[in-house]
Amino acid sequence: MTRRLISLAPAFEERGSYSRAVVDGDFCFVAGITGYDYAAMTIPDDVVAQARNVFLNIRKTLDLAGFAFADIVRITQYVTDIRYGDAIRPVLAEYLGDVRPASTLVAVSGLATPEMKVEIEVTAKRRS
Repeated sequence: MTRRLISLAPAFEERGSYSRAVVDGDFCFVAGITGYDYAAMTIPDDVVAQARNVFLNIRKTLDLAGFAFADIVRITQYVTDIRYGDAIRPVLAEYLGDVRPASTLVAVSGLATPEMKVEIEVTAKRRS
C-alpha cells in the first residue's frame, strides 16, 4: 500500500511541515481543520460559520483522498470555549447525521491564531 499526502492549502501546510491528510491503506487521517475560507483567505468571527467552513474543508480533503463523510470513524473537536460545543452541534448533525463516529470534544485555551474558535480532525476508514 502506498502512503499519499493530501494538500488543501499548500502555503499553510508547507510552512508548518505537515499534510492536510495522510492516506495509508484503507485509512485517511485528516489533520485539524479550522474555519478558514482558503479561497478568500478569511475566517468568519462566528463559531457556527467557522464550523460550516471546517466541514466544507473536510469534505474537500476527503474528496481529494477518495473518501466520504460516511467513512468517518472518529472525530475530535477542539473549541476555545466549551459553550461552542453546543453551538456547533447542529452543524455536526447536518454533516454527520447517521454516521455517528466516535467523538471527543475538548476545550482548549487557544488555537494557532486568536480568531480560530474551532478545529476538527477526523479519521476515516474506506468501506470495501
